[in-house]
Amino acid sequence: MKIAVVGATGLVGTKMLEVLAERDFPVTELIPVASERSAGKKVLFKGKEYTVVTPQRAIELKPQVALFSAGAGTSDEWAPKFAAAGCRVVDNSSRWRMEQGIKLIVPEVNGNTLTESDMIIANPNCSTIQMVVALNLLHANFKLRRIIVSTYQSVTGSGIKGINQLTNERAAHLQANTPEETPSSAYPYQSAYPYQSAYPYQIDMNLIPQIDLFLENGYTKEEMKMVNETKKIMGDESIAVSATTVRVPVVGGHSESVNAEFETSFTMEQVNNILRESPGVILSDHNEEPPYPMPLFAQNRDEVFVGRVRRDLSCENAINMWVVSDNLRKGAATNAVQIAELFL
Repeated sequence: MKIAVVGATGLVGTKMLEVLAERDFPVTELIPVASERSAGKKVLFKGKEYTVVTPQRAIELKPQVALFSAGAGTSDEWAPKFAAAGCRVVDNSSRWRMEQGIKLIVPEVNGNTLTESDMIIANPNCSTIQMVVALNLLHANFKLRRIIVSTYQSVTGSGIKGINQLTNERAAHLQANTPEETPSSAYPYQSAYPYQSAYPYQIDMNLIPQIDLFLENGYTKEEMKMVNETKKIMGDESIAVSATTVRVPVVGGHSESVNAEFETSFTMEQVNNILRESPGVILSDHNEEPPYPMPLFAQNRDEVFVGRVRRDLSCENAINMWVVSDNLRKGAATNAVQIAELFL
């Protein structure tokens, strides 16, 4: 099977190559794709070097599947062209997620809805993916009424810019000559660092309660992605979702505090048993070590880790849980490869 990876030189594209190799996806020919600026570069896959080509050249090489991770603009322009050439597209950008007629797929949740006629398939937002994987079987058993979620999202969600900003700010702090220096002088990233910042404010030793742009309703685009994508993936417009998304100085994965209210009653033994049976979920027991998930231990893993599961004492038929997953893997690359595996 000929596989094209569009955005192969980026952070997620590189991770897609890793996941394809790890899962022994039957790649007979790899076609790494990037912009004309990156064409001619080399990428390594299973010990062999491949030359990066332009999107047009990739179409001429007739891949059967293309994994896109090159931004919404690239997906808008090129995904239909790949599809028109008979290539199935799994798109990791936000471009097609809410497009009518385009499936938004998390294999553990709604992978069975894919059909032969689906040529462009959308990969959901990373934060949405881990939340719906954790809640899917609970929803099937007790029916979700409302979700309140607060996210603690890794800088890796901003790509290499986010990692560079955190790394350089931390280095500047460690190199500060006197402890009396103010944060503004210890973190001169806005003018002195030779790269474009990912965030308008320092991220090291800070939290930024804004991911993506603000909308007229006061929520950010990231927050509304979680609202709208959850309903579409679950196939249930009645689920109420309220989200607050926060960028934190962490590398390794996204964490979420999830409060879920259900229509029917349950016991906590039922909840824990369902979570243990949920595909792609690992439940942390409070008697284990560590007794709860953390991004430090989720990094480079494909599972969604769930812990701190407890009944909400203030609301009938509600629970609180802590959900952690590597946003570059299950939140992006692995989910896309799993979608491609469904085509096999």
